Amino acid sequence: MSHLSRPSRRGGADALAGKTAVVTGAGSGIGRSIAEQLAQRGAAVHVADLNGPAAEAVAKEIRAAGGNATAHTVDVRDARALARLADTAFADGPVDLLFNNAGIGVAGAVLDTTLEDWRRLIDVNLMGVVHGLHAFLPRLLSQGRPAQIVNTASMAGLVPAAGMSAYSATKSAVVALTEALDIELIGTGVRVSALCPGVIDTAIIGTSTMRGPWADRRTRTAEFYAKRGTSPDVVARQALAAVRRGRRIVPSPRYQVVPHWWLKRVFPRAGRTLSVLSFRFLSRGGRSRSAGMSSSPSRRRRACGRCGHGPRAGPSAGSGRAPGEAWKYTAGVMPVSRRNAATKALGFS
Repeated sequence: MSHLSRPSRRGGADALAGKTAVVTGAGSGIGRSIAEQLAQRGAAVHVADLNGPAAEAVAKEIRAAGGNATAHTVDVRDARALARLADTAFADGPVDLLFNNAGIGVAGAVLDTTLEDWRRLIDVNLMGVVHGLHAFLPRLLSQGRPAQIVNTASMAGLVPAAGMSAYSATKSAVVALTEALDIELIGTGVRVSALCPGVIDTAIIGTSTMRGPWADRRTRTAEFYAKRGTSPDVVARQALAAVRRGRRIVPSPRYQVVPHWWLKRVFPRAGRTLSVLSFRFLSRGGRSRSAGMSSSPSRRRRACGRCGHGPRAGPSAGSGRAPGEAWKYTAGVMPVSRRNAATKALGFS
């Protein structure tokens, strides 16, 4: 395990003190929180963002608090821009941490998603990571010292995210790339992790492209994220903990991401049912179905057929159960203590 993966226990010194980090998409949201927490722990931070003034504002705030930060205006779709960022970062000495965090959102069914939406998502969410790796990885390896790369994916990269299929496809690709690359780099001292956030209280809903019925639900969805979303500061803390522990997949917050991911891996049928329920819940803008809806056996059977499940496979969103009840039913495969804790934490109790 590298020195980046172990916290120092001598004199309480932070293992990140004196390190150099590069964070893309650091002008807001999760990237901003990562940059701020790196600086608070003594790292010199290169704050990169497409929005130059936002990057400068974050860097200025870090410097005002006594930290070391430099702002850069960078479009991750441009491989040459990432190469220039690498030139600047390495000019001051070794780079220890790279956070390929820049990303955009697109919500809408596949039929409503334009080819231009697909290209933008792939260019930013996937090729932005590829460009970062292409610019930094050879130099990280040539340093001959431990380093860490964290690629921001999403919970949507671990479980199906119907209604965000294009977005999910790019984030799944980032997860796959991260896992494969980390194996390729065994023995080199460079480790790679995928950060997979769930519902986070950032401005992503306001800046995302929304197609079809999702466009009409933007306000309600934004309210849901603001009410139920986790602070990006929590995600940043867990991302830095992953650097310390050498974790490959970093679900954050764990109470949101792990139950669904666990169900998909261990009980695929129950995981799929939960994906259907989540899709229908979010399709209503995060609002529960009225308790007065029909729950007749024939309705339940028809709904299960649409989900691809038999009548006994678990609840369907057409069963008349509120999402909270459906989740608890689906999670019946979990130990009672875990089910109750996850249900409460998810806000479905």
